[in-house]
Amino acid sequence: MAGVLGCFAGRFGRVEPRRAAATFVTGLLSDLEVKTCWQLAEEAGHARPDAMQRLLYRAVWDADGVRDDLRALVVGRFGDPDAVLVPDETGDLKKGTHTVGVQRQYTGTAGRIENSQVGVFLAYASRHGHTLIDRRVYLPVSWTDDRDRCAAAGVPDEVEFATRCELAADMITAALDAGVPAGWAAADEAYGNSAAFRAGLRGHRLGYVLAVSRSHMVPLDGGKIHVRADRVAADLPATAWQRRSAGAGSKGPRFYDWAWLDDVCTDADPDDNGRHSLLIRRNTTTTGELAFYRCWTPRPATLAQLVRVAGIRWTVEESFQAAKGQVGLDQHQVRRWDSWHRFTTLALAALAALAVLAICVADASDDDPADTGLITLTVNEVRRLINACIIRPISDLTHRLHWSGWRRQHQARARRAHYTRRLNLELQR
Repeated sequence: MAGVLGCFAGRFGRVEPRRAAATFVTGLLSDLEVKTCWQLAEEAGHARPDAMQRLLYRAVWDADGVRDDLRALVVGRFGDPDAVLVPDETGDLKKGTHTVGVQRQYTGTAGRIENSQVGVFLAYASRHGHTLIDRRVYLPVSWTDDRDRCAAAGVPDEVEFATRCELAADMITAALDAGVPAGWAAADEAYGNSAAFRAGLRGHRLGYVLAVSRSHMVPLDGGKIHVRADRVAADLPATAWQRRSAGAGSKGPRFYDWAWLDDVCTDADPDDNGRHSLLIRRNTTTTGELAFYRCWTPRPATLAQLVRVAGIRWTVEESFQAAKGQVGLDQHQVRRWDSWHRFTTLALAALAALAVLAICVADASDDDPADTGLITLTVNEVRRLINACIIRPISDLTHRLHWSGWRRQHQARARRAHYTRRLNLELQR
């Protein structure tokens, strides 16, 4: 854990915010149920939340610089030229309208349109491990068209509207420009359906396996005809399907039936010197549910390679689950642009600490040929051990009673303010 905290210590010009950042990340790794500035400050032994709040709001430090340091650390541990970059988004349900990026919009977290904030993230997955390495908050048009609203939330003047696909492409470009080794990209159909996103990946000579919708029009015969993806699947003979595993799951290999139409899909750019193809996955259960993937590689690839990349896409879902369940990624209570990026960066640092520790223990176990009969340490188990062996909760009764009084006093002031505002609104009617 010290290695993760030390990798970005130089980003802080003063010792106070550097120490606050270290205790903030340690608090995110703790067993606290709620991980806001109040709870983290109490856990750290502070008398007030000022230091934690200042770290997110006014302290001078570069969150993007810390992100770069974390990315370099992850690459140093997980780096592999055959690794996969996986963009995806996650939403946090919110109340009110002032939190940066909030509006009524669809979020997969709720599975419907809700008042929410959406963040687009980038995961790095290799045979050594996986974790999140970058983040962007999504600003809908309702925000970018209202510069006063943006200014109130601290959004920089140069930030303009960008689709979620454009945010994902920006993070992939930044990673590759920084020398992150990767041979592939994988994403769900929200990204795979975008011709511009696919073209951007080809421009980087980055192979991809991108999910597309069943209604996606697949260009065939050199682009002369276009056929729906599900129509292509329906016309395939039984001999076109092969059963292969998309990787190991919690209950064993994840077997599916796969059909691969090699070198049949081309986009508007026929001179990219690569190979386009369509990959179709069929569930082996009685439902026979289908999934479709547009694929491209700068050089010939095998079905086994494409199936592996398709299966790796789920690592981003595992990373979201760990980030929210283990280090409180979705528990920030901040409204401003800088604060969101700072909180999420520190959450990524905590997640990276878990991922790096897990791989370090796994590497050490590889040196010992003895069969212990145990699975390798998971991220969840690593955090349990950190809390059992390293983090010592404060049990001082005076400290806990002080915080109980502080919280109730603050909540009483907030209640009086809300009541006064409500009464004033009634008098104005």
